[in-house]
Amino acid sequence: MVATGFFTAFFLLYGEAKRKNFYADKILDMEFVILVSGILGARVLHILVNLDFYTQNVADIFLIWRGGLAFFGGFILAIPACVAFVIKNKMPLWETTDLIAVYMPLGHAIGRIGCFLNGCCFGKPAAGPFLSVVFPGDTVYRYPTQLYASLLLLCIFVILKLAKERPHVAGSIFALYLILYSGQRFFADFLRGDNPTYIFGLTISQIISVFIFTIAIFLFFTIKKKDRLKHRGILGSGLHI
Repeated sequence: MVATGFFTAFFLLYGEAKRKNFYADKILDMEFVILVSGILGARVLHILVNLDFYTQNVADIFLIWRGGLAFFGGFILAIPACVAFVIKNKMPLWETTDLIAVYMPLGHAIGRIGCFLNGCCFGKPAAGPFLSVVFPGDTVYRYPTQLYASLLLLCIFVILKLAKERPHVAGSIFALYLILYSGQRFFADFLRGDNPTYIFGLTISQIISVFIFTIAIFLFFTIKKKDRLKHRGILGSGLHI
């Protein structure tokens, strides 16, 4: 399901780039960069969060088909890899990130269904059978947080798709994606039952979400402010955002 999510998002991303004549061939190459860096980063963060287990089971480090991909790890490594690719190929940074951001939650939503089928990323015990499930090998009702996440990610995809079809400032779609995803991930993790907690009882994903949300809010309003100043003639026409 993770592979299906990747390639569905990549297929639609490449299709839009081709329709709009937006560096389609380079977008195809960049998708490979995203795939490799995303999987590598996701695996590394998962291993670091579960270091006690992997120090005792070193061979399991390479068994990614058994699960164990932390989204934020892939995201954190894929961002600089993509930026480096964009700069090297002289592509417009914000327009490129806007295009990618639209399809990221769709691919992620499909991948989360794989989490549900695999039984990883499970929720905390629920009070009863309402909106909960019992996974094979388990004996208690749990919140199907994987399906909750998938539904929320689909909603984010629809919001971003609609926003991109309307007039917008370059970079604002990417910033909006960061705001929406980090916000939903922060609150969704309160129902997760598989992650250890750290500072103030927060998971590592919640801590990362706080940082990303803060940066994204600053980025979103900075982009908007610069656009308003540009249209008022306060900033020179040479400024590109």
